Amino acid sequence: MRVDPAFIAGLPKAELHVHHVGSASPRIVSELARRHPGTVPDDPEELRRFFEFRDFAHFIEVYLAVVDLVRTPEDVRVLTYEVAREMATEQSLRYAELTCTPYTSVRPHEDGVGMPIEAYTEALEDARVAAERDFGLVLRWIYDIPGEAGLPAADATLDYALHHACDGLVGFGLGGPEIGVPRPQFQPHFDAARAAGLRSVPHAGETTGPQTVWDALQLLGAERIGHGTSAAQDPALLEHLAATGVPLEVCPSSNLATRAVATLEEHPLPRFVEAGVTVAIASDDPPMFGTTLNREYELAADLLDLDEEGVRELARTSVQASFAPDGVRRSLLAAIDDHA
Repeated sequence: MRVDPAFIAGLPKAELHVHHVGSASPRIVSELARRHPGTVPDDPEELRRFFEFRDFAHFIEVYLAVVDLVRTPEDVRVLTYEVAREMATEQSLRYAELTCTPYTSVRPHEDGVGMPIEAYTEALEDARVAAERDFGLVLRWIYDIPGEAGLPAADATLDYALHHACDGLVGFGLGGPEIGVPRPQFQPHFDAARAAGLRSVPHAGETTGPQTVWDALQLLGAERIGHGTSAAQDPALLEHLAATGVPLEVCPSSNLATRAVATLEEHPLPRFVEAGVTVAIASDDPPMFGTTLNREYELAADLLDLDEEGVRELARTSVQASFAPDGVRRSLLAAIDDHA
């Protein structure tokens, strides 16, 4: 590696593609699992084995088991605040847009578990304000539709976003499995969210082909694309992304863990950069994939053969691609420039 990991570890950063529940470290998951005993082990070593994924479908199964641990407003508050603590103190994060899936915590579960959307948003906001006060980390939210739950989840998520919005909400997304979940069915939901001023940031092209990315751009009005891995298969799509400047949120370890790419050496990140596509390096569900945002920067630096200035430019790109307030953006860009 040409860049000292210590330089990357201390580099002030923004994170644009990271899931709220998926950011829970083994320490946090263990605490939640002790509160709600069941399918998720609370022993850290057992958790490590629990997070070994056979394929993307198995990842979704495990992810939803962890989601089911977030049952009360206090669970939301603790999860959010502790994730923020680790982001700020261990990753040098100054700004993050967390993708939240309120539908999975708000809707009534089979065992009657679920919380009112008002309680969910209050817990999020309490933790957001505390994180900025205590850690200097600015948090914003993206509400995403869990695609596997279909149109009822899309209707509910749109309702939460339009009629129960909180101060930190900036975007509207779409996650979960792509296979069997066509993007066009969600166009009315994204049209309504965008009309209300929310930014469009759907996942696309992670486990399906380039057409899913085209659908996200042309039908959902995507301003950033989550993953977009298969865009490398379509020269016309790469040309379009480069010309329009729509960034791809690239998460190398995630793509490897979910088998979206077979090996790190085959990752399309270098091809994206060579084609002039804007890329924002991100971590997705870092503890579940055994990574950190620092590690993703290290991998990107190796794949792209970057020096320190090249790594700084990666960090600047994420800030510029963010929906951060202007003052936060200026301050963070200055901190990146000053980092030595």
